[in-house]
Amino acid sequence: MMTDAIYGGVNAAVLTPMRADLSVDLDRMAGHSRWLLANGCNGLGVLGTTGEANSIGLSERIAVMEGLVERGIPARAMMPGTGVPAITDTVILTNKAVELGCPGVLVLPPFFYKNPSEDGLFAYYSEVIQRTGGKAKIYFYHFPAQSAVPITVALIGRLLKAYPGVVKGLKDSSGDYANTKSYVDHFAKDGFEVFCGDDSHLHQLLNAGGAGCITAASNVGSAVSAQVYSGWDQATGAAAQETLTAIRKAVTSAALIPGLKALVARNTGDDAWLNMRPPHMKLSGEAAQTLYATFDSCGVTLAKAA
Repeated sequence: MMTDAIYGGVNAAVLTPMRADLSVDLDRMAGHSRWLLANGCNGLGVLGTTGEANSIGLSERIAVMEGLVERGIPARAMMPGTGVPAITDTVILTNKAVELGCPGVLVLPPFFYKNPSEDGLFAYYSEVIQRTGGKAKIYFYHFPAQSAVPITVALIGRLLKAYPGVVKGLKDSSGDYANTKSYVDHFAKDGFEVFCGDDSHLHQLLNAGGAGCITAASNVGSAVSAQVYSGWDQATGAAAQETLTAIRKAVTSAALIPGLKALVARNTGDDAWLNMRPPHMKLSGEAAQTLYATFDSCGVTLAKAA
C-alpha cells in the first residue's frame, strides 16, 4: 500500500443533494460530507460523476466548492472534479480549488470530441497545467464507458516526464483491475497515486501498492471500506472486502445515482434526498424496495446522521 499518498485511503464520490427546484442544497451536502468524514472517509471527491457534476453549471460548481468550505468542510480533504471540455472553464475551476486550499483536482479528459490523439490530450492537459501554474496536483479520471476518452499509460508517462510533481495520480473507473494495476506497476514508484473506482478491487489494489479508492458506494459503505483500508495486510481487511464487494454489487443493481440517493433518504429519513436533475429520475417504489432488500442483505447498518 502507498503510505504517503495525499489522498490515501477511502474517498467518497460525494452525492450532490438538490432542492425541490433542483438547485444545489449546500446545507445538506455539507451535512452529508461531515457524516462521511465521521464514518470512514479520509477524503471527499466532490463534483464527480456520482455528484451529477455534468448536470451542474460552472458558477454552481464554484458555489459548491466555496459553500462547502464556508460550512466547515476542510478543503484539504476535498478533491473537486474540475475537468470539462473547455480548457478555460477547467482552468477557472482548478484555480478556484487552489484558492480554497484543495491539494488536488480530478480532471476528466475533454470528452465531447471522440478519438482524440495522444498529442491532443497531452496538449489539453499541458494547457491546463501551464495556465494554472502547476499549483494544483492533477489527478486523471479514466472512465472510458462515460467519457469515451481513455487515459493511457503512454499519455501518463509523457505528462509525468513533462510535469513532475504536478501530475500526481489517477482514478480508474474502468472496472478492469488489470488496467488499474498497470498504472501502479508503471508509476507508483514515482509517487503516482492510483485509486480504484470499483470498490470490489480495493483490497487487491492496496496490496499491489495502490493508494485507495474514490467510489460512489462509499456514500453508504465508507465504514466498511475503512476496515478494508486499515486491515489491508490482515485477515480482517480481506473479510471486510467480502462485505464491501457485496455493497458494491447491491448499489449497482439499481440506477446508481437514484439508488444511492434513495438509500441516503431512507437512512436520514429525509425525502429531499430523492431530488435529482433530469435525465436522472428517482426510483419507482418497487425498484426502491428491491434495492433496500438487496442492500440490507449485506448485513450493514448505517450510522444515523447527526
